Amino acid sequence: MESMLDLSKFAATGLTRDPFDFLVVPGFLKAETLEAIHQDYPRVDRPGSFPLESQSYGPAFARLIDELRGEPVRDAFEQKFGIDLTGRPTMFTVRGRCAEKDGGIHTDSATKMITVLLYMNPKWEESGGQLRLLRSGTDLDNYILEVPPEEGTLLCFRRSENSWHGHKPFVGPRRVIQMNWVTSRKVLNYENRRHRISAALKKIWLRAS
Repeated sequence: MESMLDLSKFAATGLTRDPFDFLVVPGFLKAETLEAIHQDYPRVDRPGSFPLESQSYGPAFARLIDELRGEPVRDAFEQKFGIDLTGRPTMFTVRGRCAEKDGGIHTDSATKMITVLLYMNPKWEESGGQLRLLRSGTDLDNYILEVPPEEGTLLCFRRSENSWHGHKPFVGPRRVIQMNWVTSRKVLNYENRRHRISAALKKIWLRAS
């Protein structure tokens, strides 16, 4: 079966190293796969980040996740970032909606080695919700690059103490698949448990509001 991913485009895209290691690959998902992935995307109708294991989804989306977990993808990232990911587990979360408070400046936790964001939104024309890669942790307007979260676009970076990122406020549908290589299975279990608790508390809060 033909790959859903354009790994040749990923390989041909140069890695930016200043002020931290990152790259952006529009069209990482092949155009002919997008409709099926949209149809089979988990139904996430609340703001927040949800562990993939807590969601239901169709076969095309499952096939995408299987590919992202596969050895060719791991090899491609190892070569691009010059990192050994052997034995490092992958963690997946999904988003479906954005709340006004989302997008605050942060660097990701130290247990995340590589962060991969795969966007699944139609043509993006909003000023908010576009992830900015930043030069500091204090100024959202001091950015290196702003990435529209348009369908099929891959954004990935090596987590570091200065891998600052965030976006301007946006409220509404915003689909994002996030994959992280993390330092250990213990971290993976902890993060999945933390996301589940957070999602449950948000659900309770929404019912009460």
